[in-house]
Amino acid sequence: MPPCDFTPERYQVIFLVNSGSEANDLAMLMARAHSNSTDIISFRGAYHGCSPYTLGLTNVGIYKMDLPHGMGCRPTMCPDIFRGPWGGSHCRDSPVQTIRKCSCAPDCCQAKDQYIEQFKDTLSTSVAKSIAGFFAEPIQGVNGIVQYPKGFLKEAFELVRERGGVCISDEVSGHRAEIAKSLTKRLLHFNTFGGNPMACAIGSAVLEVIKEENLQENSQEVGTYMLLKLAKLRDEFEIVGDVRGKGLMIGIEMVKDKVSHQPLPREEVNQIHHDCKCMGLLIGRGGLFSQTFRIAPSMCITKPEADFAVE
Repeated sequence: MPPCDFTPERYQVIFLVNSGSEANDLAMLMARAHSNSTDIISFRGAYHGCSPYTLGLTNVGIYKMDLPHGMGCRPTMCPDIFRGPWGGSHCRDSPVQTIRKCSCAPDCCQAKDQYIEQFKDTLSTSVAKSIAGFFAEPIQGVNGIVQYPKGFLKEAFELVRERGGVCISDEVSGHRAEIAKSLTKRLLHFNTFGGNPMACAIGSAVLEVIKEENLQENSQEVGTYMLLKLAKLRDEFEIVGDVRGKGLMIGIEMVKDKVSHQPLPREEVNQIHHDCKCMGLLIGRGGLFSQTFRIAPSMCITKPEADFAVE
């Protein structure tokens, strides 16, 4: 998230909605209205909501069902540099890298190039020549804080735009005024509760606190501090396979061993999770096998609290 800029000129078009699922529903509709195409691509492991429309974008097994949903949505390989076929020790935009060895030169990334080839293969085989868009979480959340190689999204977005598609960074689409005009030609959009005055007042107050208390800077500082501390646990324990993230969006992937990358059995992860709760630490879970601890604390967290969590 870039530094907060609250000037009206920065946000020419904003749609007030009630949830992320609803935002992505609307983004899908806008992309299709703007492009006059249907096919939309999203990553395997992606979570973009569980409304009937967005379920097609969400590619996590527990959210799939034997009912029609999300027509025209096409999955593509997630460029996961820890669990995927390619990845190395310089791929991430993160203070902590994978322990996979890498022979890349400083100005190139072989893993990124390989995953881009896979993305091109999806464009060549699984969608029409003209597409509506591409949805991506900048960092996958439900799938276990998965980060892509640096530069991957930029190249993927360029490929999508060459096909006339709109690129949606989960709930946010670019060139909003132009895309919004395409929607208004097709639909009179309104939202019963989206402009709720109380919700808007709360949202404005929260944004002001983020700005006044420098909470984005705090997220960067404390998050980096915590990531580096957790990386020491990875180096110490065989079952801690990967530590990753940026700011206060952190993942710890548990494995049987660092060679196979096989997920730590669920009952063992459950025991660690339960023990943490008993000691006063509440953390989430994610990943296709529920093997990754997801740490996303409040933005006001302090370094002593991070120390407690690590201990």
